This record gives sequence, structure tokens and C-alpha cells, in this order.
Amino acid sequence: MSHPVDVHVGKKLKNLRVLRGLTQTDVAKGLHISFQQVQKYELGRNRISASKLFEIANILNVPPSYFFDGLDQTADENTPVIDEETARIASVFSKIKDERLKSQIRSFVDAVAGYVPAEDANNV
Repeated sequence: MSHPVDVHVGKKLKNLRVLRGLTQTDVAKGLHISFQQVQKYELGRNRISASKLFEIANILNVPPSYFFDGLDQTADENTPVIDEETARIASVFSKIKDERLKSQIRSFVDAVAGYVPAEDANNV
């Protein structure tokens, strides 16, 4: 049975890795370990040592504390994981420099999904 902290840290690792557009193999090469070991980290099956967590944080360009953010709020295994397609879209979207275009794309996606942002819902 995996410890909830290991599961949480693993989910944070996977989400950030996908958002950065990296594969498990990319991260594994940076750590000089197998991609299978990264997979076990992401699933919370294996604990990440402090030194490895520090190296992972450097590879993903975040402080080591990032992996513990939200831990006090979500100590269960039902924390949603961003699927790879959603993460890929978010990663590409974040590279758009034209704020007007980004706003139009957001509005389009909201309309297609039938989503009403909270600020708009208050005005309805």
C-alpha cells in the first residue's frame, strides 16, 4: 500500500512532467535511472529520496516544495490527474504571446464546453 504523501508527490511529478512536454524517459535520463523507476515514482509505488526529489525539481525548474503544495488539502488518491492531451493543449496555449488571441481562444473553448466563467455567471 502506497503512502498518501508518495502518491501526492508522484501525481505532482507526472502533471508537471506532462505540462513541460517531457516523457518519462527524458526525466529518467536526467536522473540516470530507468523510465520504469520514474513510472513507479509517479504512481507512488516507490518513494522519491530527498536527493532525487531535489534533482527532479531542478530538471522541471521548480522548487522542491512544489511537490508538497496542496498536500494538506488533498491527502486522498482521488486527486484528479490532468490527462496528457489536456496538458499538451495547456502547454501549447501558454506559448501564445498575443493576449487578445488567447482571450478569444478561451471564449471559444468556454462556448464549446458550455462553460460559464464565474464572473459571467454573476451577470446573468
